[in-house]
Amino acid sequence: MSKKAKTLNQQELRKVLDYIATRKHAARNRAMLMTTFLSGMRVGEVCSLRFKDVLDADGNIRNEIRLTPEMTKGDYARVVFVNDKLRKELAQYVAHFKSSKLDDKLFYSQKKGSDGFNANTLTQHFHFLYKRAGVDGASSHSGRRTFITNLASKGVSVRVLMNLAGHRSIATTQAYIDINDNMLRSAVELA
Repeated sequence: MSKKAKTLNQQELRKVLDYIATRKHAARNRAMLMTTFLSGMRVGEVCSLRFKDVLDADGNIRNEIRLTPEMTKGDYARVVFVNDKLRKELAQYVAHFKSSKLDDKLFYSQKKGSDGFNANTLTQHFHFLYKRAGVDGASSHSGRRTFITNLASKGVSVRVLMNLAGHRSIATTQAYIDINDNMLRSAVELA
């Protein structure tokens, strides 16, 4: 990662969510954004999701999302664990936008005849959401970096982070962790 995506603090995330709330497709945009912040999924993984990946047979949000090799960057299947916050975000979105076909893309695109976003169009979409919300330096990777950094600041082991991120190398995961003053303060309090 030569140019690292910005990690967002709570105020910056709130600023983006407040902006999203004023725009068209607010439910979809919020759900996509929060999926990156609450699961650490890549944009390519988010845009590949289908209703069947997220909903169980009873129409409830799954506890785990199983990504097939075709859905991931490195062509390795992995499991994304869905926490309570993400479950609520996805449930709100699914209640707002229901599809009769479980094979449909979870996140639609407003482009006619489209099968939803692809990694490139979702990357651009996030770029403009952050830019218009006034959060400089943020990109489609900001949610993922923020997810990993926040867990690291809470003492989650880098090995666990590596697995959650779907990385094959601890060094890759370590490069995602953005050290900040709060982490340093907490560390010295342990002495």
